Amino acid sequence: MKFSFCSLVFFLLQLLCPIESIGQQVSLLQGMVKDSETSEILVGAAVYWQGEENTGVVSVEDGTFLIRIGNLPKDLAVSYIGYEKKIIKIDQSNFQNKLEILLQPTAQGLEEVVIEGEREASITESTDLGKSNLPISTLENIPSLFGEVDILRSLQLLPGIQTAGEGTTGLFVRGGSSDQNLIQLDGAPVYNPSHFFGFFSVFNPDALDGVELYKGNIPARFGGRLSSVVDVGMKEGNTEKVKGKGSIGTISSKLATEGPLFSNKSSFVVSGRRTYADLFLKLSNNDDISNNKLYFYDLAGKLMFRLSDSDKLTFSSYYGRDYLEVNGLFGFGWRNWLNSLVWKKTFNDKMYLDVNGYYSEYSYLIRIMDEENGFRWSNLLSEGGLKGLFAFRPHKALALEMGIHSKYFHFFPVDMKADPGSKVDPITTHPGNALQNDVFVSAEIDPLEKLKLELGMRMSFYAQIGQGAEYVYDQEPSNGEDAIVDTLYYGRFDLMKGYRGLEPRLALRYSITDDLSFKASFNRNYQYVQVASNNSAGLPIDRWVLASSYIHPIRGDHFSAGLYKTFDQRTWELSLEGYYKDYKNIIDVKQGGDVLFTDNIEAEVLTGDAWSYGAELLFKKKFGTTTGWFGYTYSRTFRQVPGISEGDPYNPRYDRPHDLSLVLHHEFSERLSGNLSFVYATGQAVSFPVGAYSMDNQEIPYYGPKRNEDRFPNYHRMDASITLKNKDKGKSWRGSWDFSVYNLYGRKNPFSYQFTDIINNNVKYDSSSGDPVYSRRPGVIMTYLFAFLPSVSYNFEF
Repeated sequence: MKFSFCSLVFFLLQLLCPIESIGQQVSLLQGMVKDSETSEILVGAAVYWQGEENTGVVSVEDGTFLIRIGNLPKDLAVSYIGYEKKIIKIDQSNFQNKLEILLQPTAQGLEEVVIEGEREASITESTDLGKSNLPISTLENIPSLFGEVDILRSLQLLPGIQTAGEGTTGLFVRGGSSDQNLIQLDGAPVYNPSHFFGFFSVFNPDALDGVELYKGNIPARFGGRLSSVVDVGMKEGNTEKVKGKGSIGTISSKLATEGPLFSNKSSFVVSGRRTYADLFLKLSNNDDISNNKLYFYDLAGKLMFRLSDSDKLTFSSYYGRDYLEVNGLFGFGWRNWLNSLVWKKTFNDKMYLDVNGYYSEYSYLIRIMDEENGFRWSNLLSEGGLKGLFAFRPHKALALEMGIHSKYFHFFPVDMKADPGSKVDPITTHPGNALQNDVFVSAEIDPLEKLKLELGMRMSFYAQIGQGAEYVYDQEPSNGEDAIVDTLYYGRFDLMKGYRGLEPRLALRYSITDDLSFKASFNRNYQYVQVASNNSAGLPIDRWVLASSYIHPIRGDHFSAGLYKTFDQRTWELSLEGYYKDYKNIIDVKQGGDVLFTDNIEAEVLTGDAWSYGAELLFKKKFGTTTGWFGYTYSRTFRQVPGISEGDPYNPRYDRPHDLSLVLHHEFSERLSGNLSFVYATGQAVSFPVGAYSMDNQEIPYYGPKRNEDRFPNYHRMDASITLKNKDKGKSWRGSWDFSVYNLYGRKNPFSYQFTDIINNNVKYDSSSGDPVYSRRPGVIMTYLFAFLPSVSYNFEF
């Protein structure tokens, strides 16, 4: 007898489903809850029979619900925060049909959704530590650079998240480096989330549904990174009518459209964005400017198909590209390509299945256009994976999640080709391949009225596989190519090196009072891919490397605890969190190391430990005409790597002990609103030269043995914006103007320092001018990026 997979699933469901007494027939009413204006599903809507509130249910992840039916007729009540409550009379004529319940947003509720920024329970009720939910409507109320709303830049305003400097979107969370963040779009990882050299992120907010950030207790369903998870979801299209949204800004424009595809059971979303900085460059009369190229663009789309009342299929894709070319001298570019396919199956109000297949590809190139030293250097890496999540709630006090995650890494060989006539030697490296399989299980338990626990376990199995090569050294790899004595070659799928890691997760919440709670958590994570970089800023050309015989996976232990308080009927929230993180097998580039043009990258890095600790304060106002938050972070981050900084602890570049942010939004009227943000941070850690020496008639800076003992000046900046909505004339087209100023009081925050000779008291002295040199002195030239930068954008919806 054949035993099919479907039969096995059916058998398991029979075991897991609640068993009714024999002979008893139970009827269920099935339905779906949506927003009446946007057709977006509403998760967590309360559904209950009038007079039987204690037996109610909530809508699950795809907006559906199942509720038991007793004697009919009776009234079904559906409610959701920010929407009008709806009462539906159910009798024998309509209980057998699946209901589509459309809730109407209320004026007060719409305001609450914008300000509250989350649909989750109060911060005093859940076990979440360091979690933030940010809907796009909240992000749109934060002043932006060039009028371009940016997700990652907005996240930098939250406590515990540092930046590496002006104009970067890299996230440095609680002492972790930028490569330790899992940033994903509909489940597909994004290896470089930046446009325009870090000034913008790759996410077009008009096509997104919301953002979830985990920086404390990371659920067991996420793995592969140590510091945080940024889970970005694309919106599903409107199933009732075609709608659009876009903007025309100072530096870029964007457009997103959505609507039904074939019927009200399918929908689409398509978005595009492009900068036109390169078009303005061509208008210049200066050839040194007009010959430059500078642009980025991205395209994204999502299709949704409701296969049945309990099955939904979505496919989303993203493509983005950046390119810079300077006066025919050099070119630099990179691109992201992501694809994600998700199937969601709802069995009943207690069980659902989520299956996600994805493919992510990232490539970048460097071009040097020179007759004698010209070359083209390129690299590409990809990750493909399959994830399955099964969620089950057998009891109101117990929720279970379990699943698997398999992924395949393929790092293509670095390809460096010399131009015809070039003296540069070409370089080709060996490819890198790895398989990783994870299994996980978690349980959320309410054993006592005031106590809530979240227990989780994740087990990871990693294997570096061929086709590839491994160098054999007679000494330490850090001694360089001279220490290589042999090379081992592996065929396709041959095992080169294996690792495994046990990753326990534990979190608890104890309710001291109804509006005051204590939380604590412990997370252990393993990371099998990391970046080897000469800097800590998170650049597009950072070299990703796989765990191997010489580079071990990073292990991170994260302890956190905090107090959480709400005031004035949850209008105000206050949280105070402390944390300590410990890292093993961190790699850092040795002094003078080259990680870009090498095949044996293990010879250019050293391995050691790291630790970080800190405290975070967040005071937030969620409702009212004036909303916003105040955040403060005290944090310290240290690394100790033998062979670097004489073996003593040192700070990475993003160690910034004090970090303060203030975000305010005020509604002056229905048409006019204003936004203000202020940031202050300790200057980033850097190394200044301690002297200089002459070589080929040039002064070369000399650096001491200690790393990052100096600091830039403290950083601070204020941004402001005003949004003016056009008068509502009852038409489908609605427009608004956004006027913003970045760096309102013109603070000159340093981006870089250049230590050089100042000739003739002129920092722009040109030796080709033929002017005689009458003075020369050592000096420092500071470069800053933006001082009082106004911008305007026109936003529209139809």
